[in-house]
Amino acid sequence: MSAECSSYLNADKVLVSGFSCPRTGGDARAVYCCGFQDVKYCCDDPHSFFPYEHSYMWWLSVGALVGLSIAAVVLFAFIITVCVLCYLFISTKPRSKLDTGLSLQ
Repeated sequence: MSAECSSYLNADKVLVSGFSCPRTGGDARAVYCCGFQDVKYCCDDPHSFFPYEHSYMWWLSVGALVGLSIAAVVLFAFIITVCVLCYLFISTKPRSKLDTGLSLQ
C-alpha cells in the first residue's frame, strides 16, 4: 500500500514537489500522506493531524492551562479589589445630608 502526496507551497512560499509514501529511507509503516496545505508528510495513522509526537502537543496543553489559570487568578483578584473598593466607598459615605444653606419653605 502506498499514497501520493501532491506538490504544495510551504509556509515560506517555496514549491515542494510531490512524493509517494513510504519515502525512500523512511519508516516503512508510514504509508499515508498526512498534513495540511503548507506541510505534508508520510505517517502511519491516516487520522494523524500533526507531524509531532503527542508529548509535544501535551506540553502545549499544559502551557495553555497554566496561562489560563494565571489569567483567572488575576481576574479574580481584580474583581475582589473592585468589590472591596465599592464597599469601602459606600460604607464611608457621610450619612447626614449636607446643609446647602437654603430653606425649602
